[in-house]
Amino acid sequence: MKKIILIFLFIPSLLFAQQTINDSIYIDGTYRSFTTYIPQIYNPSKPTPLVLNFHGLTGSSNIAMWHADFRSIADTANFIIVHPQGLLNNQGVTHWNIGQIGSSVDDINFISKLLDSLSSKYNINSERVYSTGMSNGAYMSYRLACELSDKIAAIAPVAGSYISYMLNICNPSHSTPVLHIHGVADSSSIYNGKPGVESISSILSFWVNYNECDTQSIYMQIANINLSDSSNVEHYIWKNGINGVEVEHLKIIDGGHTWPGSNFTNNNGNTNYDINACNEIWKFFSKYDINGLIGASTDIIDINSEEKQLIRIIDVLGKSINETKNLPCFFIYDDGTVEKKIILE
Repeated sequence: MKKIILIFLFIPSLLFAQQTINDSIYIDGTYRSFTTYIPQIYNPSKPTPLVLNFHGLTGSSNIAMWHADFRSIADTANFIIVHPQGLLNNQGVTHWNIGQIGSSVDDINFISKLLDSLSSKYNINSERVYSTGMSNGAYMSYRLACELSDKIAAIAPVAGSYISYMLNICNPSHSTPVLHIHGVADSSSIYNGKPGVESISSILSFWVNYNECDTQSIYMQIANINLSDSSNVEHYIWKNGINGVEVEHLKIIDGGHTWPGSNFTNNNGNTNYDINACNEIWKFFSKYDINGLIGASTDIIDINSEEKQLIRIIDVLGKSINETKNLPCFFIYDDGTVEKKIILE
């Protein structure tokens, strides 16, 4: 299996330089808030990718940041994460306007202006802006791909679908890589759809056809490494789309309305731990910019390891460990350097 090693070389005294910033912008007579995570290796002189991470219905930017936690990955792969905050709907709950009846909030304008504002503060790579989110946030990612595609390179919706009439008028401006993650036993965002809401298979078919991918998918069974989560994962890939883009689907058999791999479970069915959705999403995003496939699957910072010898490996608590997959660990060498790595498999 392909192994991706994300590496960051640093001085121990600069170990935790990341920032979490709560901010807002004034749009359409309303202050719209968001939480930005700046990774510890952010360099203002280097154009940096950005990931939008949308919360679900009734959720918040803070919940999205913790429930779908990309921060340790961002610290080594070097991307900024932005967690926008939805406004209240007419029933008094936070939401994203994804074309449903009863909402007049212009969330497309909010995200467009938000990206403009962020680009004035940080060195954002405008060709590498991505969107993900769970449930209502997944719907929002689909809407951005349809209506703000000039600013969105790729999307990865989780546990959400799309409204039928909105899909019928979807008109992206470029081929768009899509990774969809969804539990078949999801009782909130029904996998097979319902009146007015598309099934996952029909949404995937739309993007396969739009991107002109192969109509026959490649199927792989993900190893069932966690026997206690009452679920397993099937992986489908539609290859050879325009500009090298692909459509992928991680289908969680017996999975619920949950974020795979999250440390924060809920009462909405089984959470799968054979995969970590954050890891899978970044591996997918990192292959693409707004023009299509860019070749390298992630940024790897080369380390000159001549002559130096590994002393030990520690975890984030400073305890000695063996090499660990999918979690941050620190490699300490005899020349005084430390490498923080996440090994994704």
